Amino acid sequence: MPLLGPRDELPHPPRRVLVTGTSGSGKSTLARHVAGCLGLSYVEMDSLFHGPQWTPRAEFEADVRRFLERPAWATEWQYRAVRPLLLSHADTLVWLDHPKHVVMRRVAVRTTMRRVRRAELWNGNVEPPLRTVFTDPEHLLRWAWKSHRRTGERVRAVLGGEHAHRLVVVRLRGQREVDQWRRGPLRRAAERGEESVR
Repeated sequence: MPLLGPRDELPHPPRRVLVTGTSGSGKSTLARHVAGCLGLSYVEMDSLFHGPQWTPRAEFEADVRRFLERPAWATEWQYRAVRPLLLSHADTLVWLDHPKHVVMRRVAVRTTMRRVRRAELWNGNVEPPLRTVFTDPEHLLRWAWKSHRRTGERVRAVLGGEHAHRLVVVRLRGQREVDQWRRGPLRRAAERGEESVR
């Protein structure tokens, strides 16, 4: 299956969709939109992974397995422990391949706004004080910077791996391409799916 772009038609209405990209690229926003457009179940991987005080939940992998038992879903492709599992169940992978400066601007604004507003995230967690970007080597801003290229490496491994023959991979570079894909191929795939059940 060739790598598809924002104008390329999807070969079938997606039923099990993963969205991948660097932190701050818009994975959750797009996965949620895909689920709504196609009538799929959605869960945010972060909500399954993070327990109180940012501790990993012991039930994480079991919860992911239960979610994947659903016939049709969309979610983010993240967390090393479950990436192979997610990929083995998916039929479509959407790669948000945004420039590094775009991602860093987004994650900086999002992190700052969440901290200022004391927004509750998952299981009572809130963003740590902004000064921790200088003291915590795993701070989200630092993580986004150093992990940016890794997403592309993972996707290229998928394209050359055992799932390449059955997996549709869509590469979207920048918000304009995301919007173009949403309004075009994704919407038309949803319409085809609706027609098939009439």
